[in-house]
Amino acid sequence: MASTKKTTAAKVQAPIDNRETFVSLQKSFADSDMPVEEKLKTLYQLQAADSEIDKIIQLRGELPAEVAALEEEIADLKERSAAISAVIDQLNRNIADAKLAIAEHESIIEKYQRQLETISNSREYDSLNKEIENQELLRQIGEKTINDTRMEISSKKSELEDLKDRLSIRTEDLAAKKTELENIVEETAKEEAVLRERREECAAKIDARTMSAYERIRASVHNRLAVVGIYNGDSCGGCFNTITPQRRVEIVSNKKLIICEHCGRIIINPDFAQ
Repeated sequence: MASTKKTTAAKVQAPIDNRETFVSLQKSFADSDMPVEEKLKTLYQLQAADSEIDKIIQLRGELPAEVAALEEEIADLKERSAAISAVIDQLNRNIADAKLAIAEHESIIEKYQRQLETISNSREYDSLNKEIENQELLRQIGEKTINDTRMEISSKKSELEDLKDRLSIRTEDLAAKKTELENIVEETAKEEAVLRERREECAAKIDARTMSAYERIRASVHNRLAVVGIYNGDSCGGCFNTITPQRRVEIVSNKKLIICEHCGRIIINPDFAQ
């Protein structure tokens, strides 16, 4: 007789879709080994940890952004200063080349002038004079180039000094901002580490689909509250719209995930806060 084998069908986990409906999320939330009430409490604890972390980040204010902006500006100033210094170096080399060219023109002029003393042919005499004039013109052009280049160097040096002054000021500003930020971070480091550890513990207990929804809701609301309680006995603690009596009963029962139909936040039993 052929033996029969029992096969257990593996549960197929649908991929997470950020556009999924709250109905499918509620079904997925209920379909778990962890009791719904415990998952709701864990969501509340996760939100509480995140809210405290948000307060610490708010305490730092705009300092991280200001530090980053100053670092970027200082890097730009250094880059511009290096570029101007390179231009000045090249201009100095141009002057040195022009001086060598002038010396060469003067040497040729002296040679032609000595030749004039020994030439009796008027045609050769005129030709040498013409060459002397050309070399003299080239020498004058070289001198003008040197003068113009020196003026350009002076302008570049002035621009470089302005950049160095700005760089010095910005470097001092950055040091002050970094010190201020480091002091705040140092004061809150231990507290933040504890909160982040608590957050990770909560997140590890929640399934990926619910975490995805939680993070999506947090990112979409201005106060970063994805999980809220009941406000004033009958309203959503996020948008303050009235909750129907039936839904209030469902929230207090801790038997299902309740989503606010107005703002999309998760509403939990306010008793969890106690």
